[in-house]
Amino acid sequence: MRKEGIRRIVVRGPNWLGDAVMCEPALSQVRTLFPQAEITLLVKPGIADLLAQHPEVNRTLVYDDRGRHAGLVGKWTLAAVLRRHRFDLAILFQNAFEAALISFLAGIPRRFGYATDGRTLLLTDPVTVPPRTAQRHQVEYYWDLLKPLGGHGPAPAPRLFVTPDESALIAGRLADAGIGPSDPVIGVNPGSTYGHAKRWLPDRYAEVVNRAVTDVQGRSGARVGVAILGAKGEEPLGKAIADQIKTRTVVCSGQTTVRELMALVKRCQLFLTNDTGPMHVAAAFKVPLVAVFGPTDWQTTSPFGVDAQLVRQPVSCAPCLLRECPIDHRCMTGVTVEQVYDAVVQHLPLVAPPPAVDPAPPTPGLTSTSLAGVTVFLDRDGTLNVDTGYVKSPDDFTVLPGVGAALARLKQAGARLVVVTNQSGLGRGYFSSRDLEAIHSKLRLVLAEDGVTLDGLYFCPHHPDDHCNCRKPARGMIDRAHAELQVDLSRAYVIGDSVRDIELAKQVGAQSLLVMTGPSGAEALADLTVRDLPPDYVAEGLSQAVDWIVAHATHRPAADLQR
Repeated sequence: MRKEGIRRIVVRGPNWLGDAVMCEPALSQVRTLFPQAEITLLVKPGIADLLAQHPEVNRTLVYDDRGRHAGLVGKWTLAAVLRRHRFDLAILFQNAFEAALISFLAGIPRRFGYATDGRTLLLTDPVTVPPRTAQRHQVEYYWDLLKPLGGHGPAPAPRLFVTPDESALIAGRLADAGIGPSDPVIGVNPGSTYGHAKRWLPDRYAEVVNRAVTDVQGRSGARVGVAILGAKGEEPLGKAIADQIKTRTVVCSGQTTVRELMALVKRCQLFLTNDTGPMHVAAAFKVPLVAVFGPTDWQTTSPFGVDAQLVRQPVSCAPCLLRECPIDHRCMTGVTVEQVYDAVVQHLPLVAPPPAVDPAPPTPGLTSTSLAGVTVFLDRDGTLNVDTGYVKSPDDFTVLPGVGAALARLKQAGARLVVVTNQSGLGRGYFSSRDLEAIHSKLRLVLAEDGVTLDGLYFCPHHPDDHCNCRKPARGMIDRAHAELQVDLSRAYVIGDSVRDIELAKQVGAQSLLVMTGPSGAEALADLTVRDLPPDYVAEGLSQAVDWIVAHATHRPAADLQR
């Protein structure tokens, strides 16, 4: 397929939670293959929530097949929505016939997906399905779909992201059950929306948990808490197990959103589960886990990229992939408490209280709307990351300490964050646009760990001799942000480590902050002083700059922040 002219892509994601997690590496690779494209994710509501914080997705459209998109009329309605977006390419990770049909009805000129489920004629670019004998993991199955588009290399492990607010919400729920922030938590996921055939016996789960709690408390003296997860309708199952557990236990079955489930799983120090979607969520967060496999194929759907302990009882009829066992459920009843506990023991050295974290002291009176309407423009090299001259690849890109936490304070207070950066290395031929996008993808990923998303990222690709209107100190990038994001420049701040950043701020009428984290901060300050262009504030680093912005924007006393 020719990739020239592909500007707008819609990605049809899988329908099931676990499949969506396993598809995440391929979703990220779409950004690598099409660094300049606008990527829209089309998924069902639960999956939209799962990937809500994904840094490689520009927009998410919800396919509500039980509501406004139900039936044939609903399919036409969805196709009309897609048509209005004028997508150039549809990438179909979901294998169903309807996925190809809807993209066909939407008039998307290129339709790319596996040639399965009788949909070959609806695809412009059908990809041959790997043979069953290949025994490819589902992560690799999705990853390999992109090889005809230029995808290469081994598939990385899936990743997921939660925000600090979501983690705090779960911390509060656990606290209500008497489980403190320093207490290790064992998560138990005994159900399965797929069907009863996947479920190990609840009494056995309870016995394993009780033995693990006793062992952990004997080793470390830690006060262990237990969280039981599950879908709606699994509340009685969760309660039946909780009634047998001899420690503080909170039953969250049917009581969490997808986002809350993710934050809860991430909080666990050990996760016991059947082969389910939450198992893959735990793997994505690198939570030590023990998974019981029965009717499903452990070779294709086991936790990927994590040291998980798998327990199964080999029987001649497994894997059958049936939702309900027609005989005696032997693949699950044959798994003993001893087998699962022996697997748990492998992880017990990891089951220690979470590290104590001293939270940043809250700014008195600062709320989620205190900085509403404020936009902070950020230089990149020397301000957000270590300036090595020309950053040519993600391997060379290192975010400065404390940057994520500092930006999180601005974001949580309602400010918008926009990066504006000169990247003449493109014009000089030092790196490619794909390299630059990969670097910026890493930046977004690192910031996402602190719950930070960027509202805009603009770069000037030109050589200094091109005399463009976007290379700082020219104001082209900020003018573009002003037009696209409706920025109020009277409430804007520019943070950077160079003379160009301060000059830019003066041009657009924004407050200017010079940070001394770049290699020539002192030289820049001296130059600005000689030219009588002093910045509004000089900060040792980004955290101090944020302190000043908060004080300035909210008109708070800032006696300790004077230059």
